[in-house]
Amino acid sequence: MKSKPEKKESRPVASLSQIAEAAGVSKMTVSRVLRDTDGFSEATRQKVMREVDRHGYLPNRLAAAFGTANASTLIGVCVPRLSSPFFGQALESINRTFQRLGYQTIIGSHNYLLDDEELWLKNILSWRPAGVMLSSKEHNQGTLRLLHDAQVPVMEFWNLNTSPLSMSVGFNEFDSGFEMSRYAILQGYERAALLGAIQDRDIGRRERFEGFAKGFIDGGGKIVMDEKLNDLPGFYAGYYGTENLLNKNEKIDMIYFQDDTMALGGLSWCERKGIRVPDDIGIAGWGGHEAASILAQRLTTTAIPVQQIGKLSAELLARQLREEPATEVTVVPAKLVKGNTL
Repeated sequence: MKSKPEKKESRPVASLSQIAEAAGVSKMTVSRVLRDTDGFSEATRQKVMREVDRHGYLPNRLAAAFGTANASTLIGVCVPRLSSPFFGQALESINRTFQRLGYQTIIGSHNYLLDDEELWLKNILSWRPAGVMLSSKEHNQGTLRLLHDAQVPVMEFWNLNTSPLSMSVGFNEFDSGFEMSRYAILQGYERAALLGAIQDRDIGRRERFEGFAKGFIDGGGKIVMDEKLNDLPGFYAGYYGTENLLNKNEKIDMIYFQDDTMALGGLSWCERKGIRVPDDIGIAGWGGHEAASILAQRLTTTAIPVQQIGKLSAELLARQLREEPATEVTVVPAKLVKGNTL
């Protein structure tokens, strides 16, 4: 276990009194401006907001609601998509674990946009949470400044960060793609296509495809196409995406999909068109979606221990909040599932 790094010097969080003094108005006036009520001029509002921006002031909503600034039991959790079957399971595990440990979660999403993550964080920090959980290991400068100034413990979960802000729990996206490519090469595949969605916003998908391409090319194969749909990943995206790929290039002998929902959509299209899987074309997914394990033709995929990642992330963050020993980087390995579609 690594020793805890020394805390960096940070800018103190500005108080309501400091904003009032800097603006030359009363605390009541500052409060009215922030609550967007009446009783002040437009010039006063602009003067107050200039000082709010200059000081990076975050209103303490807990104090406003309960008249206290005691230690918080709130944990902010942000994921890319609330509708994702993978992140949905992780959130359920996180929420259940924190409830057991005496904490409450505030959940949000950023749709793979770093600026949206920053906006969410700015709102959450105004509630003075005990800690935050972020599912990405990449953040913009605004998010990093907010976290540095707030000095709040951060758990980066899902896509493993070996140099975390505070702690990280997850698996290596690149390695999961690389492992699948090596298995595909062993099965005799030579001309692969990659099919993803949301273009380049999904950092994990990008690393996963980079890992697959690296392993496949090193093994003597060729990446024939790298198709990125301007759509959310899902069954239908995989269905029509497969049609588009095979209409463009009939020499593809396998498709590696962004996730299992897209792979199952592609499998459905092949069945409808009489294309035999894996004889005519191989299909590989990612994620370990429940539906992938109950079909007559089991999908070749990479299973992600979603609930274990959620539970362990919550437990380790709680340990740090209680000043108990907690590992900084925890690997939860993904597992290659050898189905009969590849």
